[in-house]
Amino acid sequence: MSGETDLQRLLAEMEPVLHDGEYVYCTVESRAAAWFALEPIGTFRESEGITLILEQARAEAAGLSYGPVLRLITLGVHSALEAVGLTAAVSGALTQAGISANVVAAYYHDHIFVPAADAERAVQVLRALSHGNASAR
Repeated sequence: MSGETDLQRLLAEMEPVLHDGEYVYCTVESRAAAWFALEPIGTFRESEGITLILEQARAEAAGLSYGPVLRLITLGVHSALEAVGLTAAVSGALTQAGISANVVAAYYHDHIFVPAADAERAVQVLRALSHGNASAR
């Protein structure tokens, strides 16, 4: 099943959903299997170590240090991995609103981590972007 590649359609149909819970990014040593018990929702291996994206409570329970506390917004549209411009449009709109965004593309959807204090406003910005593109179609 392939995803959508048309930028106008992606933006018009993105349906941002704010998830409950707060998430953090942590970095750990390079033995990935040892950390899977924490059930990270995302991982990435870098030369300096493994980045885990997990619920704040799980990081605290494991005694891991972490950066800012974030909320997760998932774009409901099934975006193709080769789609051009979605990340730029979303991050651009959030940038204009002064909201930091960490975008993670997965197979079906794009996921955006934003500072917890800005989460509700970020959803409003994304809905406005989507509605603006829906009326342009």
